[in-house]
Amino acid sequence: MLKRKIYQELVNWKKESNGKTALLIEGARRVGKSTITREFGANEYKSYIVIDFSMKNKRIISLFEEGFDDKDLFFAELSAVVNTTFYIRNTLIIFDEVQKYPHARELIKHFVEDGRYDYIETGSLISIKKNIKDITIPSEEQKITLHPFDFEEFMWALYDNGEQQFNFIRECYTKQKRVGVNHDKFMKDFRIYMIVGGMPQAVNEYISSKDFRKVDSIKQNIISLYKDDMRKLPKISSEKVLDIYNQIPSQLSNPNKKFNITSMGKNAKTRNFDTTFTWLEEAKLINQFFATSVPNIAFAFTLDYNKRKVFINDTGLLVTLALGQKIIMEDEIYNKLLFDKLHINEGMIAENVVAQQIASSNHEQIFYYNLDKEENLRPVEIDFLLRIGSKLSPLETKSSAYTEHSSLDKIRKKFSIHIGKSYIIYDRDYMVKDEIIHLPIYMVGLL
Repeated sequence: MLKRKIYQELVNWKKESNGKTALLIEGARRVGKSTITREFGANEYKSYIVIDFSMKNKRIISLFEEGFDDKDLFFAELSAVVNTTFYIRNTLIIFDEVQKYPHARELIKHFVEDGRYDYIETGSLISIKKNIKDITIPSEEQKITLHPFDFEEFMWALYDNGEQQFNFIRECYTKQKRVGVNHDKFMKDFRIYMIVGGMPQAVNEYISSKDFRKVDSIKQNIISLYKDDMRKLPKISSEKVLDIYNQIPSQLSNPNKKFNITSMGKNAKTRNFDTTFTWLEEAKLINQFFATSVPNIAFAFTLDYNKRKVFINDTGLLVTLALGQKIIMEDEIYNKLLFDKLHINEGMIAENVVAQQIASSNHEQIFYYNLDKEENLRPVEIDFLLRIGSKLSPLETKSSAYTEHSSLDKIRKKFSIHIGKSYIIYDRDYMVKDEIIHLPIYMVGLL
């Protein structure tokens, strides 16, 4: 079983909640929600059951439909149906694929009030409108999101001593020192991570076979599954969602990475696609970043929702989507990626993986964009802004051959009162130059 950071969050929830809340785990399909909850139930409780609502077990559904005014009878019958003994305060009941039966989610309030057992709900597309229509969302729900593997989790999976190896990376970051002779090795590991991505099936396949072609086949299947979900939408919505999703790689190939809505047609308007982006975001298939022109702590009041960057939720899926989903990639392409011959530290792949690490670290998702009046309205853009303490930290993703960082210099000077540490994210070793921290890309998740 692959180690995930969310497991400790589940342990913390069990201890702190002590039955007073249910836990809702959101995440894209195939991200590992069912696996981690089953592992948690097996390890942390005397017994657990999984009610998989995608199976539509008629006996279980009838129990929910008939209500449970007599909770003793309800749980006695449920225990008999699943052939499992329930223990007061030591049994976990998992509602898997709960979006398939929203009524069960609505009843969580009453289950939690009863207090004898713990409850975890999992599912994809949970917040989509049709999956919450006509139900009251329980206030007793505590939500967390399971993201694809981040690089630290990938290292845990890749090596028996992966935790020790990443702790060394963390020590270098914390002590602000160079990584040294291990830097090239960690960069190679990170390039593998970008190719494989963080979907559990893909990670498992790479660990067992080291065969990129087999990994790519798995990623193609996942993308096909996502697109099948899109095709189930009403026709007009389906076409828009598919078009937007397929456009993301080419949009990220643009120099400024902003999503240009006119690519959907010369008369296309952002407002006509808002629900499309919302669907993709709620399905956890994308990470959206919005622009601000006033980088201060109150940036929530200055966001421009007409200027957005849209990234694929998993960089491994982006690689497959961008380099050809229909034909499994040849070894030559993988080798070029692996040995940095396709410039993976420039452009869309590097920026997407940085965005993925920012999202999985639960930072706000913003970037800076403004027109410089002193230079004939030339755009000034910073790839990412992170709130760290009481300051904002600008991040610029660069290739190792970069020669300037004029936008970073301008924002640091103009908004110095609000700007904290500034970072260049690149593929070389840790250093500080011109009061700017140059951070190896494999350290981004530590920010």
